[in-house]
Amino acid sequence: MNENYKPLLSYSKEELTDLFKTLGLPAFRAGQVRRWVFSRKTDRFSQMSDLSKDLRAKLTELFARPKSGAEPAKLIANGSETVAAETFDYDDSLYESRVVAKSVSDDGSEKLLLEWRDGRRVECVLLRDDRNHRTACVSVQVGCAMGCVFCCSGMGGFVRNLTRSEILEELLRLNALLPQDERLTHIVVMGTGEPTLNLDALLPALAEATSGDGLDIGNRRVTISTVGIPAGIRKLAEANVPYKLAVSLHAPNDRIRDAIMPQNRIHPIAEVLRAADVFFHTTGRRVTFEYVLLDGINSSVDDALELARLLRNKTAIVNCIPYNPAPELPYKTPSNATVRRFVDALEGEGIQVKVRFRKGDKINAACGQLRWSLREKE
Repeated sequence: MNENYKPLLSYSKEELTDLFKTLGLPAFRAGQVRRWVFSRKTDRFSQMSDLSKDLRAKLTELFARPKSGAEPAKLIANGSETVAAETFDYDDSLYESRVVAKSVSDDGSEKLLLEWRDGRRVECVLLRDDRNHRTACVSVQVGCAMGCVFCCSGMGGFVRNLTRSEILEELLRLNALLPQDERLTHIVVMGTGEPTLNLDALLPALAEATSGDGLDIGNRRVTISTVGIPAGIRKLAEANVPYKLAVSLHAPNDRIRDAIMPQNRIHPIAEVLRAADVFFHTTGRRVTFEYVLLDGINSSVDDALELARLLRNKTAIVNCIPYNPAPELPYKTPSNATVRRFVDALEGEGIQVKVRFRKGDKINAACGQLRWSLREKE
């Protein structure tokens, strides 16, 4: 293992080409390697059959993760658990992580728990729907410092940011779960962590994911979700990248938001909305406001009417998300009738509303359910 090791996925196309030149290799070899990685879903240098054996050995020496001697991954399907056949113990992988557990739901969702070289872990999810969308939900941090009381992702606190290569690896691993003739169509940055606090790693990873010789995912099919850090929203606006922005609002006033989202005590709603306005006026892209409906807390008709007054002059969409329960938390999902009354009240005030249909909840992969370690019962 090279003591100056730097993962393959940390190199842009230009950087990889320059590296190959310094090694005395033709520039087109970098393009060949990238095609194997992004188009052919290859994770082992030994499988890159149009490269010479000597070059494959050199790539392994430069980039491969050493053998981990790790236990086999677990396959968890609808509550039943078996041991997967693959041990993730090969020594020519270009990936930095190993899969600790894979969970599969009967709605087509699949969740991976990845462990990085430092032993830290994150979860990422593949979501499928009846519109033939294949969406990757990725994490940007190990743990989360935001402390939203209804969300499992921050229960263990913040540990560290993910790197550009680690974020990209999540996408590649999820893409590899699909048949060879299918690929990811959408990305939502809604896993563990606050995206606007790790833009220096996230934006280069997304640039690779959306490039024609990368994963070739349309720019407008990428959504970045933030708890509402005004400085981060403005930084994203200044970058003027062609991605969608979703702001986690979850309350119609500061009193409720203070109670369920501690960040609101630092950045109250008015400040968050001003930053969202900057994003809209800078980029021309309207903002989605996410709203998790918690029974008896923020889901009444009065709450809806107050939210409508708050957003009346905004060019925005409200994405209502009935709460996805977690056994560790005391909150409850409102009834279908309560959700319907809330939505009707918003629409009656001229607010555009979408209701997010639940996906992956049977494997704790729905909104607010992602964790960064294997739970005891798994």
